Amino acid sequence: MACFIVPLTQAIATSAYRRRIESQKSKDNRQETFLSRNLPMLEKMLWGGSLMLIVDHVINGELTWMFPFFTALETEGGGAVMLREMLTIGVPMSLIVTAAWAVWYCAKEHRFVRA
Repeated sequence: MACFIVPLTQAIATSAYRRRIESQKSKDNRQETFLSRNLPMLEKMLWGGSLMLIVDHVINGELTWMFPFFTALETEGGGAVMLREMLTIGVPMSLIVTAAWAVWYCAKEHRFVRA
């Protein structure tokens, strides 16, 4: 019901970091680093996954257009249930996506160095 909040927060932070890197690069006339070239892939993975989770929760009725938006908050103790889901499902999802990106990043860097 609220597991998408963690990867969505990470997507927002990644986007802000990428924009900061780009603005500093244009100010300082720095060379593009390997991380700055590949960070948009992580950003797309996080935004896409978060969007698909939001759509899934809307379809399943766990997320509504009326306040309190999350159906779990309509019951007593629903906030604790949401927090537990964010910690047990949202955090591992974000870690798995980031780990998959890191493996892809390392494999691409290794191939780039060998070529």
